[in-house]
Amino acid sequence: MKKTFISLLLVLLTFCVKAAEPQSDTSYWKSKYESAIGFSQTALYNWVKGGEKTSFSSNIILNVFKDYSKKNFTLNNYMGIAYGVARMQSIRQLRKTDDKINFFTKVGFSASKHWDYTGFFEFKSQFSEGFAYPNDSVHISGFMAPAYFQLSMGMNYKPADYFSVLFSPIGARLTVVTDTSLTQRKEGAYGIYGDHSALWQVGSSINLIFKKDIMKNINLMSKLDIFSNYGYRPDKVVVGWENNILMKVNKYISLNITSMLIYDEKAIVAENHGEFSDIIQFKETFGVGFSYTIFH
Repeated sequence: MKKTFISLLLVLLTFCVKAAEPQSDTSYWKSKYESAIGFSQTALYNWVKGGEKTSFSSNIILNVFKDYSKKNFTLNNYMGIAYGVARMQSIRQLRKTDDKINFFTKVGFSASKHWDYTGFFEFKSQFSEGFAYPNDSVHISGFMAPAYFQLSMGMNYKPADYFSVLFSPIGARLTVVTDTSLTQRKEGAYGIYGDHSALWQVGSSINLIFKKDIMKNINLMSKLDIFSNYGYRPDKVVVGWENNILMKVNKYISLNITSMLIYDEKAIVAENHGEFSDIIQFKETFGVGFSYTIFH
C-alpha cells in the first residue's frame, strides 16, 4: 500500500508539471487541472478522555477536465483519481480510506441550441485491495474487482456551460470482477458468481454533471449517474452520486470535502448478523492541505 501511495503522488506531480508545459494549438481546447494533497495528524499525551495516542492520515485528489469545441462538434473528458490512507498506533499499519479511478468521455453533435446527439463512455475502478475492516484478513475488492464500463447513446441537454444532462434510452453496462476468489463465494461478488468474471446489462441511463464556482473560491462538482436494467427489475435502478467541494484559502492551501452515495442491488454487503443484503453505501471525506489549479 505504501508503494501505491507513493506511485500516486508521483503521478500527481507529473500531471502538474505536464500541465504547465506550453502546448501547440489549443484554440479549441479548454483544460483544467485540480490537485490536492491533504494531511491530518493527532498526538495525545496523558489525555484522560482517552483516544488513540497517535494517528496520521493523508489523501491525494486529482481532477482533470479537457473539453474541445469546434462548430457543431464537442468533446468532454474527465479523469478523477483519489487515494487516501490512515495509520493509528493501535493498528501499526496503513489502512485505505479512499480509492477511486474514474474516467469518462462524451462526444456530441449539435441538434439545436441546447441539445446534442451524444455518445458516452465511462470507466470506474480502484487501485488497490480492499478489506472488511476491522477484519483485515477478509479481502473484498481490488483493481478491476470490481470495474464498471458503461456505453450509452442519447440526447444531451446543456442549458449552461456548467450543467448538462444526458438522457440515454439505450446503453450497456459491464461489471467485471477479475478475482475469482471473490466470485466463488456463496454470495458472489457484485452480481457475478462462480467462475464467471463479467456481468452484462442493457438498459437506459441518466447522467448529470454540475460544475461551477458557487461562491468566490468555492467550486462544486456534482455528478449523478442512474442506470436501469431492462432485462431484470428495471425499477431497481443503480445510483451513483458524487460531490466534490473545493474551497481555496489561498493559491496553495485549500479545504476539500467529498462524498459518494451508491445504491446497487448487485453490490451485496455483509451485515453484522451474517446475512447479506443490498444497502445504501455512503462515504464522506474532509481534508485540509496543499492544492494547485491550472487552467489552459
